[in-house]
Amino acid sequence: MQDMLKTQWGKMRGPVRKTWNQLSDDDLKQVEGDRYALVGKLQEKYGYTKARANEEVEMFIKAQS
Repeated sequence: MQDMLKTQWGKMRGPVRKTWNQLSDDDLKQVEGDRYALVGKLQEKYGYTKARANEEVEMFIKAQS
């Protein structure tokens, strides 16, 4: 799943932004398909616990495949 986010980042960037609209363009540039960076940004911007952020990212990736 980690590889899918990395390899498909160009396609997933828009849906990521739509799903988590508090993420800025700069946030997405920093993430660049790195699942762990995305988890960190969700914790920072949404106040999610690490477990919740991981779960959200996992569900998002599954929904995209």
